[in-house]
Order: sequence, then structure tokens, then C-alpha cells
Amino acid sequence: MDILLVKPGMGSIIDDYNIDDGRMEPLALGVLAGLTPSQHRTSLIDDRVDDITGEEAADLVAITVDTFTARRAYEIADLYRARGVSVCLGGVHVSLLPDEAAAHADALVVGDAEPVWKNLLEDLVNGCLRPRYQGQFTTPQAGTFPVRSLFANRGYLPVSQIQFSRGCPFNCAHCAVSSIFGHSHLFRPVEEVVEEIRRFGPKFLLFVDDNITANPDRAKELFEALIPLKVPWVSQASIDMIEDSELMDLMARSGCMGQLIGFESMDEESLRWMNKRTNLRDFGRYGEVVQTMRKYGFQTWASFIVGGDQDTPATVRETIEFTIRSKFTLGFFHLFSPYPGTPIFEQFEREGRLLFGGKWWLHPDYRYNVAAFTPKHMTPDELSRLVVEANRRFYSTSSVARRLLDRRTNLRSIISAAFYLRYNWIMRTTSV
Repeated sequence: MDILLVKPGMGSIIDDYNIDDGRMEPLALGVLAGLTPSQHRTSLIDDRVDDITGEEAADLVAITVDTFTARRAYEIADLYRARGVSVCLGGVHVSLLPDEAAAHADALVVGDAEPVWKNLLEDLVNGCLRPRYQGQFTTPQAGTFPVRSLFANRGYLPVSQIQFSRGCPFNCAHCAVSSIFGHSHLFRPVEEVVEEIRRFGPKFLLFVDDNITANPDRAKELFEALIPLKVPWVSQASIDMIEDSELMDLMARSGCMGQLIGFESMDEESLRWMNKRTNLRDFGRYGEVVQTMRKYGFQTWASFIVGGDQDTPATVRETIEFTIRSKFTLGFFHLFSPYPGTPIFEQFEREGRLLFGGKWWLHPDYRYNVAAFTPKHMTPDELSRLVVEANRRFYSTSSVARRLLDRRTNLRSIISAAFYLRYNWIMRTTSV
């Protein structure tokens, strides 16, 4: 049986942005291929790279769906179904809104694919495909390695994605991860992670964990095992990691180059609105976080959410200046997106503040980095322009030069400087 794995792009949602130019390997589809019994043939088609005609040979088309790619994913699904090809949809958005996705699929995978994928394939072979397969939250890719040969010669960034854990124990009001995984946090055996790295020999790793340090004991176990491998890596973590000096030391020795940190906001009330508990507990210590990261030589990718109920044009501009002063390696200014299934989406729905008919991800007029709701202290257009301004200011020539001049992080080594310059250039060309 021929199984076509599809990574959809964002389609017409993208206008003036080239975000797909910074594309990374679709790890989830590599894992799905790894779960597939050897008697079946798997191939990958990436909408960000390849032309999808709907004429590709397949007995099953499996499409991974997130909220920003939902409309394009449904278009692709309908294209194949019109030819009589069976289509399976899975991914974050399908788990959030299975009833919506069901109109475009012969089968859905809701939740984790690992427990149900082989059953789905068996049912397809036997002609009894079910409309929905509910995968329980379980150990990520237990005993399974992704088929990385699918990613060859596709122009992906030179970073190999890998996962150690899935889920997050926190309950942030804006985050879809909490809605899907119910604040659970499960881990792969460390020895399997090590074996995957040894087997595939990647030169640079991105751990896709939502919060790799949320469980310090498990994180320490992983970091200690990474030390002899001497592989540089990055991931994302919460600011409370700086409170554990043993954790930070092991992280440095393990080859960590830096972390993406969700600072989210410089305003305490905004953090309270988002229920960002780790940041609330350490509010007022952002400067200490920055200095601790520098002490260990870690580069910092700082993430902020623009458009919360407490944000004004003045607070957003103050945030931009803070990121430049702090000489962060990268800065991400995310226009607040009310994801379905989250408490804040429900708040906006109650208050009649959702735009584009509520389901902004399906509306033909919605575009990436355009406000999908009415903010409290500015117009939607003002908010959208502020996000563009934030990116242009942070990735301006003067900002890139100023932030580079930090000998403890961005100029710590030739590798650090090269990484800094390459990814600032990518961000400058894809997000501005």
C-alpha cells in the first residue's frame, strides 16, 4: 500500500511574508513513517516545497494539520478525496476541532498517533476504515525512530528536530498544548534519544519539547547522557530553570547553545491574564534571567506575545527596546492568536471580540500576522502594524550589529557568531 504523507503550507494566508523560506523538517511525518509497517511504502510531499496536483499515486493520504494550515490542509484533503483516495487527518488542530476536520476526511487521528496508526492501516487494508481513531496520550514514539531519509534534498534548515518529551505540566490560558494534553508531560527513555542521535549522526539538534526543563530531574538525566555525544543543541524552556544551578551546569556541559524562553510580556497583569505562572512567580527578575543565561554562555531566543488585553502601543515599544538592550540572539514578536479550545478564545467569543466570523483560520480574507480579534487598547489594524514594526526594529541593521557585540553569547565563538548572523538573516528576510 502506498501512503503519501503531506505537510501543508499556509496557502493564501501568507501575503507579504516568506515564512515558509525558514522551513524545518516535518518531524511528525517522519515519526509516522517510522510507525508504518515495512510492507507499506511511504513518501513525503511538502506543500512548502513541492507542487501538489492531487494526481500523486496513493492508497492513503495522511495530512498533519495545525491551526494556521487548516484551510490549506482541507483544500488538499478535498482534492484527493474527489479522486476517491482515502484521506486521514491528524495533528494539533484536528485534536482541538475534530468535528470540523471530519467534513474533509475519511478518518481522523485525535490525540497521539502512536497507539492507533497500525490499527488504522490494518482497517484500511481490510476495507473497514473507521471515521475516528482516539489515540491516548502516551510515551512519545516509543521504540520508534523517524524516517529521516524523507527529508533529504528538500532545502530544510540545517537543524535536525528531535523530541524528548511531549506535553507541558502548566496551564497557560492562551496555549493550545494545555488544552490538548491536559497538563500532562510524558518522556521518552533517555537511552532511545541517545540511540537516535548516534544512529543518525545529526550535527545540530533542536529539541521540539514544549518545555524541556519543566521536570528538572528528567532534564538532568537527559543532559548528562548528552555530554559524551558532543552535539550542539537548542530547545525551549521556562525562566524558572535559572533557580537550579546543577541543571544549568549540566545543560551547559551537554552542548546546549541556548534556549527559546517565553517571556511573553513585560506586564504583570498581562501574565496573570495568560495564567503564565512560572513568569508570575519570577516577575521582576527578567534582568537576572538574562544575566544568568550570559553567565553560562547561552544565547537566548526571546518570545513575546503582542496584543494581550493589557497591551498598548507604548508597552509594545518598551518591549522592543528591552529585547534590543538585552542583546537577545533572536526575538519573536507573536501577534496574539486566539486558538480554539483555549480559555482566552472562549473569553473573546463571549465578549464578541472575534473577527472573521470567529473561525478566523478558515476565513478567505484572513492573512498571517493580521489581528483576528478586537484588542482592548487599540484597533486591530494598529495591532497588526505594531507587530510589523517590532520585527523591523529588532531585525534592523543597527539592532543586528548592536546585539552581535556580546562576547559572552553571540560573539563567544566563531560557531556562535555564525549561528547568530545566519539566523538573524533568515528572520530578517522571512518575517519583515
